Amino acid sequence: MLKHNTMDWGKLLCPKRFGWKEGSTQQQETRSHFQRDYDRIIFSSPFRRLQNKTQVFPLPGSVFVHNRLTHSLEVASVGRSLGNNVVPFIKEQSSSELSDLIDQIPTIVSTACLAHDLGNPPFGHSGEEAIRNFFLHSASHLTSSLTEAQRNDLIRFEGNANALRLLTQKMEGKREGGFRLSYPTLASIVKYPWESTQIGKKKFGFFQTEKEWYSQIASEMGIPQTDRNPLGYARYPLVYLVEAADDICYQLMDIDDAHKLGIIPTEQVKQLFMGFFNTTKDHSWITSINQTLADVTDKNEQVAFLRSMAIGKLTQECSNAFIRSYHNIMLGKPVAALIKQLDNTEEAALKEIQKISIEQVYNHPTVIEIELAGYKILSTLLEKICPALLFPNDGYNRKVLRLIPKQYVTPNVTPYQSLMAAVDFVSGMTDVYALEMYRTFEGISIPGINR
Repeated sequence: MLKHNTMDWGKLLCPKRFGWKEGSTQQQETRSHFQRDYDRIIFSSPFRRLQNKTQVFPLPGSVFVHNRLTHSLEVASVGRSLGNNVVPFIKEQSSSELSDLIDQIPTIVSTACLAHDLGNPPFGHSGEEAIRNFFLHSASHLTSSLTEAQRNDLIRFEGNANALRLLTQKMEGKREGGFRLSYPTLASIVKYPWESTQIGKKKFGFFQTEKEWYSQIASEMGIPQTDRNPLGYARYPLVYLVEAADDICYQLMDIDDAHKLGIIPTEQVKQLFMGFFNTTKDHSWITSINQTLADVTDKNEQVAFLRSMAIGKLTQECSNAFIRSYHNIMLGKPVAALIKQLDNTEEAALKEIQKISIEQVYNHPTVIEIELAGYKILSTLLEKICPALLFPNDGYNRKVLRLIPKQYVTPNVTPYQSLMAAVDFVSGMTDVYALEMYRTFEGISIPGINR
């Protein structure tokens, strides 16, 4: 069981880098370890591919709604603000010797925010569900030799766990350690630090392939273990800030996109955003808002301004919630998500936005259409790619293998590793690439043949 010993920032912010061999040297740079993490994400191929992965609404259109890339950039911005807000308080609670390290918290949080969606497949959340459904209902003949834990990884596929895998695994022909990020950055990404066999847990944070790696990271950083079998850990403190940044952005930006597309009228959106401000407690906020709205007559600009004010308000309140919960967070005790610790006014406003989102956004015909298409596309891709990696000597499978990049084709591996490689390939695709490969497999698009 969990021992309630306070976590130590001296360990929690250790700059040790995953996959970095002892005794290795590196050219001296002006950037900190954590700034290098940020730059590695920004310049990476998986990050660029997020520009063609659906957030909620179909891409692209005459109106440029959010994709996974723009969402991640906005989350990183809010995450940096959250980090800046809590740094002075953390310094007060910590040794002065750690001051320079604690100053790096905003960079760590911002970097983790950039990377938090890297493991998500194409076509939004329906992509995750399509992968789960395939292994649960259509692939029993492919998973029969797997252990219960390995099968759980697939039938409960989780984008968050897949992000850790993408950042740490060694691909065929590439160096050990994946992105070679620092331990604090990696730990900040893992919102659900337990394995897929945890009973009663809806989500999980690492597959069997990364189980020992995360255990190594947690041990080095002094993150308390909560369970041995199945393996589980307390949350890394900065996870709460990464989670809050994501919660704030997607809740509000989905409404903003719906407004741009004409799904929700301007006055309704303005009321939804103004709902976060209490007429008594937030008098100064409301005065400032009214002054600006009197000067700005463009409706889109008014909505953009109110959205930014609502984000600012939620960022402030989530920072305060982190500070209030700080003692329990540092003890590794379960703490509610910061977005769930709002006062009555903000809670009611958020619930109203969630209600409208379900009724008018997430169930809008254009959203349903792309989810259904994504479901069919990913299921078909897995039907072709999984057998090709498992049984490469079959005639048809040999042809399929020629379409799979060599980094995903590793000889002499277990069935579980082959299936995970298939998921790596499919989940890393953009929406457009997945559609193109689907058309190839279905004979819809045949090069050299006139249509």
